[in-house]
Amino acid sequence: MYSIGQVAKIFDLPISTLRYYDKEGLFPDMQRKGNQRIFTERELECLRVIACLKKSGLEIKDIKQYFVWCREGQATYKFRQEMFNKQRQEIEYEIKQLQATKAMLDFKCWYYEQLLNQNAI
Repeated sequence: MYSIGQVAKIFDLPISTLRYYDKEGLFPDMQRKGNQRIFTERELECLRVIACLKKSGLEIKDIKQYFVWCREGQATYKFRQEMFNKQRQEIEYEIKQLQATKAMLDFKCWYYEQLLNQNAI
């Protein structure tokens, strides 16, 4: 079991972000001791999923929907699959865009290296 401060350090997140996630219902089974949140491995795994989904470009409202679907069970497998397929397509598009950008930067680096080498002679 972890305190909110410990979890904030583990995930390098502000405590306010963890409170926001809780307020948004992303930790529905979180235990409390008095007024303090108690994080278990379950919440830590939720945070790993949240981090991944945020990096993929999903908004909190969509991540919240994903967790709702998870609680609803097998009937929502198709919705979850569609969500992940859509995000994967978006990430693949972004990767292609970045690869094109990198190719241009690689060319410019090579080009100026050639110019500098010619001037050094």
